[in-house]
Amino acid sequence: MQLLAVGLNHTTAPVSLREKVAFAPDQISQAVVAARSWFGKDGTEFGNEAAILSTCNRTELYAANQVDNPIDATAHFLADFHKLPYAELRPHLYTLPQDNAVRHAFRVASGLDSMVLGEPQILGQMKDAVRQADAAGGLGTYLHQLFQRTFAVAKEVRTTTEIGAHSVSMAAAAVRLSQRIFDKISDQHVLFIGAGEMIELCATHFAAQNPKSLTIANRTLERGEALAHRFNGKAIRLAELPQQLAQFDIIISCTASSLPIIGLGLVERVVKARRHRPIFMVDLAVPRDIEPEIGALDDVFLYTVDDLGNVVQTGLENRQAAVAQAEAIIETRVQSFMHWVDGRVVVPVIQDLHESSEVVRMMELERARKMLAKGEDIDAVLEALSKGITAKFLHGPQQALHQAKGDERARLATLLPQLFRTKR
Repeated sequence: MQLLAVGLNHTTAPVSLREKVAFAPDQISQAVVAARSWFGKDGTEFGNEAAILSTCNRTELYAANQVDNPIDATAHFLADFHKLPYAELRPHLYTLPQDNAVRHAFRVASGLDSMVLGEPQILGQMKDAVRQADAAGGLGTYLHQLFQRTFAVAKEVRTTTEIGAHSVSMAAAAVRLSQRIFDKISDQHVLFIGAGEMIELCATHFAAQNPKSLTIANRTLERGEALAHRFNGKAIRLAELPQQLAQFDIIISCTASSLPIIGLGLVERVVKARRHRPIFMVDLAVPRDIEPEIGALDDVFLYTVDDLGNVVQTGLENRQAAVAQAEAIIETRVQSFMHWVDGRVVVPVIQDLHESSEVVRMMELERARKMLAKGEDIDAVLEALSKGITAKFLHGPQQALHQAKGDERARLATLLPQLFRTKR
């Protein structure tokens, strides 16, 4: 069985490509099923396993299968599913087989591969991905065990190291950048578009700066109102944005929309209506919520999730000791998991040996019962039973030894005594 992880992230691909490869939440189950079928084109769909992790910073497919070229097959699947030229996608992909795939999963869940080193959000996102894959029938023996151990490793890293002690969140970075534009956030009107976990985190950080007003715009008004109530703010519908956008100085957006929800024409009108007062915009969504051309407008300061990634790298030197400790923990757990994987290889062989031995045992036992039924001496029956079982058990190895030649016979001659050695 081949284990692998194939994907791209913030270090290998720009946001312009990541947004093309991102899976919407309602696509994940369909994609997991499609991946298993893709691997099973040769008729071996049974036993193929797949899980997909898709966030603003990464899209990754974890798989366990027996196809001849699993890495190439996975890369082609991602290109085919998203209708992208394979040549455009392939240079940005990392392809990690076997223990490298395991190590990668452990590092991702522990926050070592994140844009914000040590950030905890990725662990929850990975757990969600695993639940979706499980519901879609994508998890089997190997991936189920891999992710259970992944979550255990992440917990160990976070509880025994200080990997997250000095992290600067994306939300805190957004506040820091806005303070370069505005002297006081307390004088500004802030708009959040969306009502998910990232928006909630950003709203918490900005609310601590006591802005003049805080507004949540969401497709579902009830959910927006629930979040706004926590921060003494108000909620509006996304449909109201064209009429109300001009009143906001700071705009943070992070939705699951597959298309931009703020276009260039709208912001051009907003800039005129504001008489060129500056607008600070942060687009944390992948695919992007705000058309990138808006960043070229005068008086508009637009930042993407990648831009914020550069800000959060500060303080990296304070975390190097924790990183080294975390990497040591992960390496030990990788070796443990691969030992388990190696053990799984012999399970079918052991099962086959048990079944074959049981057949031999039952045949000889039935013969012994017939001999006893005829009134034969019990010692003679036991003697025949033991000889019959021994002869049948040794028949296969003896035949293999007689038929082997050269180096193969020498190897069997060394191995067979070890296999049949018994304790006295």
